[in-house]
Amino acid sequence: MKPETSAQGINREALAGLVLLSAAVLALIVANSPLKGIYDQTLATHVQLGIAPFALTKEVIHWINDGLMSVFFFVVGLEIKRESIRGALSNRRAALLPIVGALGGMVVPALIYAVINWDNAVALRGWAIPAATDIAFAVGIMAALGSRVPPALKVFLLALAIIDDLGAILIIAFFYTADLSMQALALAAVGVAGLVLLNRSGVIRAWPYLLVGAFVWLCVLKSGVHATLAGVATALAIPLTGNKKGTEGPLEGLEHTLSPWVSFLIVPTFAFANAGLSLSGMSADDMLSQIPIGIALGLFLGKPLGIYGAVRTVLATGLGEMPRGASQMQLLGTAILGGIGFTMSLFIGMLAFPEPDASAEVRLGVLAGSLLSAVVGYIVLIRSGSERDVRSNKNK
Repeated sequence: MKPETSAQGINREALAGLVLLSAAVLALIVANSPLKGIYDQTLATHVQLGIAPFALTKEVIHWINDGLMSVFFFVVGLEIKRESIRGALSNRRAALLPIVGALGGMVVPALIYAVINWDNAVALRGWAIPAATDIAFAVGIMAALGSRVPPALKVFLLALAIIDDLGAILIIAFFYTADLSMQALALAAVGVAGLVLLNRSGVIRAWPYLLVGAFVWLCVLKSGVHATLAGVATALAIPLTGNKKGTEGPLEGLEHTLSPWVSFLIVPTFAFANAGLSLSGMSADDMLSQIPIGIALGLFLGKPLGIYGAVRTVLATGLGEMPRGASQMQLLGTAILGGIGFTMSLFIGMLAFPEPDASAEVRLGVLAGSLLSAVVGYIVLIRSGSERDVRSNKNK
């Protein structure tokens, strides 16, 4: 199977971003309508999956966040592995810029949030919420600008968002775990060892990895570590190449098959289930409280400061190369788009603040910061593109 080109990936993300936006808007409408009761009751309904003694009973919202989102993280893991071996992250010099930009874009927002919430130990649990970038929204908005933005800048943003996802995965693994069950973790470790053994043994069929991965997911779910990390562990074991030179492994086939389901069903479902912010009874004090302000400013100010500042530093040292055909203003606009933290920010917020009251504040902060970043980033890019066209025409 041929690998998906950058242009194809970006076009898919553009459409996926539109679907994701529609799901988020629909959730907001429903949560502020007479349908709110049905919406809340449906998400709280207990559903049993499996057959005793292996049956699991969870609320619908938990099946979405722990189950469906594991598939999302599985595809993210596949994408990270492919890009690291063959894609935009395989060349060290080319990868340096998005890697450093992603690191800066995680550290600075977290610091801004921490400074604003320093006197509140409970609120500090959410320090990582503004550290994430939503790949579908950010790349989707840039793709909507078409030829106004050079292709190299789109690839830069795509690579940055992928690295950002990896950072979010590590944050979840190390900082957002409940009480640990060592027995379940030990069984999960056995499963991961099995995945490594399959890879080292040259197994190129997908189903053994998926079968062992399902076992790892169940163990991780019971361990206290978030179950979505099992998806990443399974993905990283999937072979990209076959046993013989020139043959392909199952990784790209799985990614090609699952990506549309993730982009157009799983992520929009997550957005619909988690973006339903009810504005009923919300006062100005609620909107200006520490948690939403910390998240919004972390996304809207921290992300561009961290990304652009880190990238400019690397460019000044000569260690990195400016994306071909891009201007400094376009680079800044791209950094602002990095402040769209919707999906991953909501996910981390759900882990940090499972309480309903705090959850509403998280949604408010994420929506406000992401909306500001989307609008301002779009304006900066469209204006910088127009100015670049004018200068180009004058030089002809």
